[in-house]
Amino acid sequence: MAKFRRKTCIILSLFILFIFSLMMGLKMLRPNTASFGTPFGLDLLPELHPPKAPLGNKVDFQKSDRINMETNTKNFEAAGMTVRPPKTSEGNLEELPPLNYFLHVFYYSWYGNPQFDGKYIHWNHPVLEHWDPRIAKNYPQGRHTPPDDIGSNFYPELGSYSSRDPSVIETHMKQMCSASIGVLALSWYPPDSSDENGEATDHLVPTILDKAHKYNLKVTFHIEPYSNRDDQNMHKNVKYIIDKYGSHPAFYRYKTRTGHSLPMFYVYDSYITKPKVWANLLTPSGSQSVRNSPYDGLFIALLVEEKHKDDILQSGFDGIYTYFATNGFTYGSSHQNWANLKSFCDKNNLIFIPSVGPGYIDTSIRPWNTQNTRNRINGKYYEVGLSAALQTHPSLISITSFNEWHEGTQIEKAVPKRTTNTVFLDYRPHQPSYYLELTRKWSEKYSKERMTYALDQQPPAS
Repeated sequence: MAKFRRKTCIILSLFILFIFSLMMGLKMLRPNTASFGTPFGLDLLPELHPPKAPLGNKVDFQKSDRINMETNTKNFEAAGMTVRPPKTSEGNLEELPPLNYFLHVFYYSWYGNPQFDGKYIHWNHPVLEHWDPRIAKNYPQGRHTPPDDIGSNFYPELGSYSSRDPSVIETHMKQMCSASIGVLALSWYPPDSSDENGEATDHLVPTILDKAHKYNLKVTFHIEPYSNRDDQNMHKNVKYIIDKYGSHPAFYRYKTRTGHSLPMFYVYDSYITKPKVWANLLTPSGSQSVRNSPYDGLFIALLVEEKHKDDILQSGFDGIYTYFATNGFTYGSSHQNWANLKSFCDKNNLIFIPSVGPGYIDTSIRPWNTQNTRNRINGKYYEVGLSAALQTHPSLISITSFNEWHEGTQIEKAVPKRTTNTVFLDYRPHQPSYYLELTRKWSEKYSKERMTYALDQQPPAS
């Protein structure tokens, strides 16, 4: 009897040990829980916060801790224990499914390095001061110093590249193609204009169009809030874009329900300009009207606050997009509001374009903005956003972003990197191509679901 009890105890102990080991293994495989922080952060947006104080003198920003925002990067042990997904081959493009021209991605060509540009551009982004001096004094100031210290919490597989490098542009097109993205929305400033941290990039458009065409991609334009943007210079710039680039086979046009094929223009920070000014450009009776002219198009407004809905109607816009990758940052970027926004758009014959991002972290350039960080949770955050977008049955979906590295919204390949002072975030336990693979998966899903509710199944006109 004692021998039987001893045998039973041994078996029971082994069973308990097995269960314990199984539970620990599952715990290591389970994505970390995300913290969704403060619901709103409109202080970051133009015209919605006090003026920023000027930048101070340079200090050593490299010692700032970039690890604590993404727990999956801290756990190096877990990275080695998780099964990695099969690798997608960018070289075998013929094996990939057709591109989804109803899936757009925001693309930035503002990066530079000494080899191609004579200096670093954007990778050396300044650390932005908080507008409240009492808060600003608690954080470092100065500029990043590439190539090992860049204005990003992640590090690109291509390094601190130049957007002027043709091989970089081609690699980007291959990556988009591998993700089944059909359209890139190119950040655009007028010739001889740029953002405050960059240089003019319009001269790169012909190369981008050529490389996009090589991979059957289309290019649309994301009009940035250049200095003194108004109805008159917008008319001039729309005319410039269509006249100069409109005949290129990669120039994107969207076929409407009425059968018209029109260029599309995303208009970033559209709310800064008063509705009556936009109406001059976007309504048939406006003094600068493009309507029913060779320069007509689909103009997509950025909706930030709920009150912007009425402004957008008065302005004469053709649709709305939400841009921001931080769920809860604005009314427009909050997934819970997308169903209402889609209903509003349907009621007013507008195109609703929800914007989805893989995560958000900008503490390398805004170290005080931790409340808006969104952990990627090994891809779960991205998939939740894509699922929320698909539930609204949208005509189009936009991805924020392909390569906005400053805000950590990129799906471009990133690699592990550490320096003496910095450990960059990465996509481990997955491969550098993980977010391209997830995009491809959801692009296929969206394409199939869209066929069940949309009438415009044909690809865009060339």
